[in-house]
Amino acid sequence: MELVHFNRLSHALLLLGQEGSGVLPMALAFAQYVVCEKVNREGKAELMMDACGVCPSCMKAKKLIHPDIHYSYPVIPKKAGDKPVSTDYGSEWREFVAQYPYGNSYDWLQFIGAENKQGNITAQECNDIIHKLSLKSFESGYKILIMWMPEYLGNEGNKLLKLIEEPPANTLFLLVAENEGMILQTILSRTQLVKMPLPETADIEQALRERAGLEAGQARQIAVLCEGNYHEALQLIRHADDDWQGVLRDWLNAILKTGPIAQVKWIDEISKSGRERQKQFLRYFNHLLEQAVRLRYMEGAELPIPEAEKDFALRLNKIADIGQQKAIIEELDKAAYYIERNAHAKMLFHALTIKLYHILAEKRVVVVG
Repeated sequence: MELVHFNRLSHALLLLGQEGSGVLPMALAFAQYVVCEKVNREGKAELMMDACGVCPSCMKAKKLIHPDIHYSYPVIPKKAGDKPVSTDYGSEWREFVAQYPYGNSYDWLQFIGAENKQGNITAQECNDIIHKLSLKSFESGYKILIMWMPEYLGNEGNKLLKLIEEPPANTLFLLVAENEGMILQTILSRTQLVKMPLPETADIEQALRERAGLEAGQARQIAVLCEGNYHEALQLIRHADDDWQGVLRDWLNAILKTGPIAQVKWIDEISKSGRERQKQFLRYFNHLLEQAVRLRYMEGAELPIPEAEKDFALRLNKIADIGQQKAIIEELDKAAYYIERNAHAKMLFHALTIKLYHILAEKRVVVVG
């Protein structure tokens, strides 16, 4: 806010935050602040820390219909041969942000029916951005582009370099990203980086109690489990009725006791569940392993762990030593990474089952090709 007040605002900001950090809501709020009529009228005399929220510009910005705030995000062709641009999905975008302000790119692409199609910020979109930002502003002193997930911008993004380097007066680029390493270096080098930390566990717990209406105990459990990722917290609420312990117990029994037939049955069942449920399951298993490690090293200490989880974690300590647990955590992290990238679920969980068998049953870490 001080950057605006003292006229030190860079014309190109990269707002970087991990999934669930709230970087998109922050970008939307900042854009609203910049166009707020009260800020522009009075903010230079007295530093305002927030937009007024009631002027016509604020009301339009909140509804994502302000004529001087433009949005760019990954899209898919609506039919074969299309050259899609973000405005083709304007109504869907407004609905998505209203319902899922902490949603990720997968949520968005499924929201617009992408299924297995790859979203992109296209060359046609870059041309559309250049055209929009070359026009005069309609109502505000600023023209603002919020580009969500510039990771989806390929080499066609070089079309924007001249515009970013020499923008028209009072033009502001807000790039909203999760992974700095996946952004074009030519774009990255022309932006000012602003990192947004993940929220604290206590902040997530309070938000779940106040916004989601959860009881204190459940809010605390989910806040601890999501590890600062508010998007993950909301997903856990949606899957609160899922019996992850039962699913995990069946898997471990199939690996260590009941054998290949039970393993194939379990793999078939988990493969039919959606990608988000598969990720939730792997995250839950990882969480229990982390709790098991804590219990191992803090024996006798009072830890804020639900009793059912504590019992399961203690059982994990009986079937796996610390080295095995660390090896399993690494494999689960890899599996979650590949699920994010549309790996074939049945093949992935089949390979993971074999790896866990070798880690657990043979008491040694084996990399299975």
